[in-house]
Amino acid sequence: MKTLKTIFFAIAILAAYTINAQVAINTDGSSATPSTMLDVKSNTAGVLIPNIALTGTTDATTITSPAVSLLVYNTATVSDVVPGYYYNSGTTASPVWTRFVTTTLAIGDNYQGGIIFWLDATGQHGLIAATTDQSTGIQWYNGTYRYTGTTGDGLYAGAMNTTMIVATQMADNQTGNFAAKVCADYSVTVGGVTYGDWYLPSKYELNLLYLQQTAVGGFASAYYWSSTESASNNAWLQTFNNGTQINYLKGHTFRVRAVRAF
Repeated sequence: MKTLKTIFFAIAILAAYTINAQVAINTDGSSATPSTMLDVKSNTAGVLIPNIALTGTTDATTITSPAVSLLVYNTATVSDVVPGYYYNSGTTASPVWTRFVTTTLAIGDNYQGGIIFWLDATGQHGLIAATTDQSTGIQWYNGTYRYTGTTGDGLYAGAMNTTMIVATQMADNQTGNFAAKVCADYSVTVGGVTYGDWYLPSKYELNLLYLQQTAVGGFASAYYWSSTESASNNAWLQTFNNGTQINYLKGHTFRVRAVRAF
């Protein structure tokens, strides 16, 4: 009996050691570095990641209950996925297959429901414009001239402006519609993923969009509203004819193009 207990004890120690052991393959015999669980060395071969044909970014059937951060190489071109490395950035029950971006995105690329018109220095984040105008003629206000406090300008300022405009002006007419609201209400679904965080661009963002209007496409030679307020009765807009920016009465109707950050 004592011998049997000793054997069981030895097996338990070995199992614990094995679970936490570092693995070294094709090394010079030395152990892996302290921070490395798997150390593979070769000058003539690589590590083969499993090849999977995903059906989309929300595919939950090809791999049953995929672990969070699970890495695969997708071989299919279907829905909203193209060949490349993907990892599960969602949950085990509801996976979201996110592609590892190995190349810099470009202005004019179709991406996440729209078209990229500005990129930051990393080339991985920026601004996307909707592919078409959300309105060909709509007023900025909701029936009452008032300060909304949306003087914010610059990058990403339009998102907060839009939230403030909608919150402030809905009390004026709960069934009314206006420039910021048509952007906030806009959504587009691509490959099973819905993008609904659109907003009316700030004056600065609208100018960036004007500068890339050819890459984005679909603009009229007309004025477009920004979300930047200039007074209780005026807000900034820009013509896509020659780029002029002016502030004008919020009650007049002009075009609207929604944007979103990524």
